[in-house]
Parts: sequence; structure tokens; C-alpha cells
Amino acid sequence: MTRFKELKKEMVIYRTGIILLSIWFGASGYLELSKNLLVWLPTIKMGYPPFFITTLGIAKILGVIVLLIPNKLNWLKEWVFAAFFFDIIFAVISVYSFDGITGIIKPAIAFILILITYIMFRKINRALRLSFNQ
Repeated sequence: MTRFKELKKEMVIYRTGIILLSIWFGASGYLELSKNLLVWLPTIKMGYPPFFITTLGIAKILGVIVLLIPNKLNWLKEWVFAAFFFDIIFAVISVYSFDGITGIIKPAIAFILILITYIMFRKINRALRLSFNQ
């Protein structure tokens, strides 16, 4: 496979991942900001304060906006991926301690999605840097 075809495949995987992450974290952020009871009640029962839920919702929406800006702010996208990783890691820990092993299925799916998308992000940016340096 030529490098161009490989890069094109990586771009498709990356863009698909960005769209899915944007839907996932955008919806999550919206539900947190709109104080949806499906999100708020379990989170409050886990012991998190209301201001934390609102702050998390704002951070997720801002992160989604950064991810959706094409070919800009790549240094900030690295931070967004890190923040989403931490969000999912803490979600796994919180949900596991609250619901047990069955509750970690959704966060595990999100973790895999973030991981694959981030790997593609790094491959694409490395490829773009190399092509500009030649």
C-alpha cells in the first residue's frame, strides 16, 4: 500500500473517531449542563458536587469544539485527548465502585474510541510533519 493510501485510510479512521467522540462527549456535556436527571442523580449519589458536574460539562463542550477545528490548535488537541482520557479513567473508577463491573462497559468503549482516534491523530500529524520537512 502506498503511503498516500495509508494516510488516506488513517484520515478516514481519524475523522470518524473525531465525529464519534464529538457526539459522545458533546452529548455528555450537554446532559451535564442541562442538569438532566439521568446524569445528575447518579453523579450526585457518587458524591460529586454539583459545581463539578457543571464544570465537567463546560470542559467537554469546549474540548469538542477544539477537536472539530480542522488542522489547527494541534497542541491543544493533545490536551483535549489527555482530558478525555482522564475523564474516562475516573468514570471507570467511579462507575465500578458504584455499579460494579457491568457499569464499565460504556466507559471502556469510550476509552477504546479515544485511544484509536489519538493514535491516528499522532500518525497523521507525524506524516504531515515529515512531508513538510522534505
